[in-house]
Order: sequence, then structure tokens, then C-alpha cells
Amino acid sequence: MWQLLLPAVLLLLASVSTGAEGVQKAVVSLHPEWDRLLEMDNVTLRCQGAQAEGNSSTRWWHNGHLLPNRTSSYFIESASVNDSGEYTCQTSLSNLSDPVQLQVRAAWLLLQAPRWKLREGDPLVLRCHSWKNKRVHNVQYFQDGRGRQFSYNNSAFHVPRASRKHNGSYFCRGLIGKLNVSSEAVVVLVEDFKSTLAISPVYPGHLVLLCLLPGLLFAVDTGLYFSVRRGLRSLLRNRTNDNVTWSKSLQDKQE
Repeated sequence: MWQLLLPAVLLLLASVSTGAEGVQKAVVSLHPEWDRLLEMDNVTLRCQGAQAEGNSSTRWWHNGHLLPNRTSSYFIESASVNDSGEYTCQTSLSNLSDPVQLQVRAAWLLLQAPRWKLREGDPLVLRCHSWKNKRVHNVQYFQDGRGRQFSYNNSAFHVPRASRKHNGSYFCRGLIGKLNVSSEAVVVLVEDFKSTLAISPVYPGHLVLLCLLPGLLFAVDTGLYFSVRRGLRSLLRNRTNDNVTWSKSLQDKQE
């Protein structure tokens, strides 16, 4: 019986591993990647997730309200402030995605970035975006009120490897025609690499396995012990019952 316990343990491990992965969440992405927009901007939200054969429908929610769109892409044309909020999606074979936050502002200038929360060593990229993409010149970027970069043609602010010293509140200022305008400030957070190390999640199946594994291993060890013990007893019994015949050597016979 004990020979069947080890395969049973391996089977349990495999089943728990499969159950831990479970159904994957859908993922929402923005195209272009900016999560902060100005009114009249366009953006496409895309939902990535497993689909059942013959069923490619996708459901979208905005601030918890189901949207009529059923395709994997949701296009927002000429965005307004009312389009701000959380967006989630779900495909036929996926769980509900994590929410993606979209902010739409009514302003002349807006600071944009692919990410506002970085790890040390990640690139920091900021963009000074204007309403209706109007031409902006004499652009300045500020960190905590201090000027960091000036460009006549509105080039992006770029730090190849961000560090903790790049934490702070950023905004940009520039000229649209003769109008001197500024964006609102946005906080950029650069975290220590050690503080952002991912901790592997503990799934319920793993907890069950941790509880069962000692008992299973004990059962396997017990089975091995009694099997070896029975084998030794059988071997000793056979040796005791064997009839051993001793023959004298040639020298003994001569004596």
C-alpha cells in the first residue's frame, strides 16, 4: 500500500499547483499609455484575457457601471471630464481585471508620465502635454518648485536611472502663443528596490497542502519502515530454517 502513497503525494502537489493558478485576471492597457488626459484627447482601452472558442465578447465597466461595448477595445473620442474614473474588463474565460484609473482634466497644460510610481534604476519620463496639441515653447520642468529643465521646443524631461532624490512634486510651464500657462503638480514616487520586492502570494490550496504534507510524509515513512522490517524478519526466518551442510576438506578427511 505504501508504494501508492508517493504517487498520491505527487498528484496532490500537481492538483494544488493547478488550482493555485486558477483562472487568470484580464488586463486593461491604455493606448497611448498616459493615464492623465486633457479634454478633447483620444484614448483606446484594450482588454487582454482568455476567450472561449466561439465567444470573443468582452464586458467593460466604468466606475462599476456596465458599458454597452462588447469588443476587446474601448475607444474614447474627444474625452471629457465625465470619462474620468476606474475602468475594468472581463473576457469569457478570465476573472475581472484590476481597475485602471483614467483622469481627464480641463486645462491648457498637463503633465503626463507612463508611471508615477517607480523603483530605483527605472527611467523617469515626463511630458508637458497641451490642449488640442497646441504648440508650446519655452517649456520648463520643476521639481518641488525648483527648475530642472528648460527647452525651447518642449522636449520631454528624461532621467535614465531614477533615484530617491527624484522623489517630489513636478509641474511644467510654457508659452502657448503669448499665454504663459502651467500644469497642475503631480507627485512622483521613487521607491527603494528592497522595499518593492514582490512577496509570493499564499493560495488556499497551498495552506491545505502544508497541513496535509506532514501526515502524508509520516505515512510514507511509516510504510517504508514496516516494509523494511517485514523484509528483515523474512530474511532472518529463511536463514534460520535453511539446512546447511558442512563438508570436510581433503586434509580433514585424511586425519
